Amino acid sequence: MSQLLKVMLVAAEASGDALGAGLARALKARLGPEVTFVGIGGPRMTEQGVQSPFDIADLSVLGWIEGLKAYGIVKRRVADTVALARAEKPDAVVLIDSWGFTIRVAKALREALPGTPLIKYVGPQVWASRPGRAKTLAAAVDHLLALYAFDAPWFEREGLATTVVGSQALHVDMSGADPVAFRASRGIAAAAPLLVVLPGSRPSEIKLMTPVYEAAVARLKAADPALEIAVVAAGTVAADVTGRVATWPFRAHVVGEDQKYAAMRAATVALATSGTVSTELALAGTPVVVAYRFQPLSYAIMKPFFTGRYATLFNHAADEEIARELIQNDATPEKVAAEVGRLLGDPAARAHQAARQTAALDRMGREGRDPSEIAADALLRVIQTKNAGA
Repeated sequence: MSQLLKVMLVAAEASGDALGAGLARALKARLGPEVTFVGIGGPRMTEQGVQSPFDIADLSVLGWIEGLKAYGIVKRRVADTVALARAEKPDAVVLIDSWGFTIRVAKALREALPGTPLIKYVGPQVWASRPGRAKTLAAAVDHLLALYAFDAPWFEREGLATTVVGSQALHVDMSGADPVAFRASRGIAAAAPLLVVLPGSRPSEIKLMTPVYEAAVARLKAADPALEIAVVAAGTVAADVTGRVATWPFRAHVVGEDQKYAAMRAATVALATSGTVSTELALAGTPVVVAYRFQPLSYAIMKPFFTGRYATLFNHAADEEIARELIQNDATPEKVAAEVGRLLGDPAARAHQAARQTAALDRMGREGRDPSEIAADALLRVIQTKNAGA
């Protein structure tokens, strides 16, 4: 790029904030002072120079009913985002994850700035539900940066140019995460069974899942009082998680983001709310049980649109239920405790599941370049193509 480049990055929740920060770092490594950033994001993007005009916490919603309740704030934030784009006139806009919010922004930007390239970073999981969203996205943006090879055909069939960049979760460096030191720092014996609970990163997930996990862990502790418990409190919901865990009638170590990977590697078994952490746990070599609940009415509305067999990415990649999934009505304390207890009591089963999880990661594209670098290359190609055709 021979002239100053201005890139707008738009992220509406913590996972997108991390992706946006990674992309900004990769672009700065390539272009140095020749690239500047504007946009919407959280603390990680702020560290990279993206000054968000509003807090994205209110946009982290999941489910149709929750979305309807938040519609007013989402509508205002879409308008704020478009106003920022009008004022800044970026050379390209990257809309990161958060389907409900970013598709609205994309459609509004098409009208407001029709000549500006729009790039979607992370497509909707059309292999799991609502495949019609592929056509909707193809009509709204110019290019897709997809995380997995199995994503691409869904969108390319609709005429949307797609670059598979890979998932950042597959490239997490856990070399500095010391499981022995983690156990020692918490007073957990080297041979003690340790269950690490990852309740989620959205307020709605914490509200719905922590009561289930508390009751399940109570059953497990009753069966084995020596069982140690650690609960990971994601940065966006740390205060909420810490407050809830403090009321549990048994000891649980609360772990911050800075010790998450060490806790994963130290765990005997993990219990996780469905999401990116399942991939990270597989990287850590930890067998996991996955659970998830929606608000009942949201689930009733959404269920007919679920077309995929599995919610967990490595299960989908392997086309088999490697990690047990307990979704909605199956996500009961009794069933959660039974599945976790089965793994805790069977070392051979743990080793077998961990090995199968690792094999599934290979199918997902664990090897290769850093996804942020591939995404940066693709973004620059889109801008160059646009400029060449202008």
